[in-house]
Amino acid sequence: MTTTTNTTTIWPCLTYRDARAAIRFLVDAFGFTERAVYGEGDRVDHAELGWPSGGGIMLGSRRDDSPLAGLPPGTGSIYVVTDDPDGLFARAQAAGATVVRGLVDEDYGSRGFTCRDPEGVFWSFGTYGGE
Repeated sequence: MTTTTNTTTIWPCLTYRDARAAIRFLVDAFGFTERAVYGEGDRVDHAELGWPSGGGIMLGSRRDDSPLAGLPPGTGSIYVVTDDPDGLFARAQAAGATVVRGLVDEDYGSRGFTCRDPEGVFWSFGTYGGE
């Protein structure tokens, strides 16, 4: 078995009708950082957005030749760990995220919220980082 340290090994991947607008929203509303964006014009062939405390997501424009072509753009649900759910909640609201579940303290010790981006992906943020 190979062991790696400080390497992200899971990359949720999403497709969007307007991937460039999605990138702007995810950076502005949630605080992702743009690491790489490849494509021409409005098309995004591949983008990588980093999460400040580690990890990230990949996304791109919907393409007919993609293995994900059968999924509608904007499909998905992502959970992201944050140390500041209250600050992030205020930031997401200010950027126009659609809140579907406000800030709540869970019985398992997490504090977080859930919202949707402009194309419908559900984004949950909370302090629970797993067992």
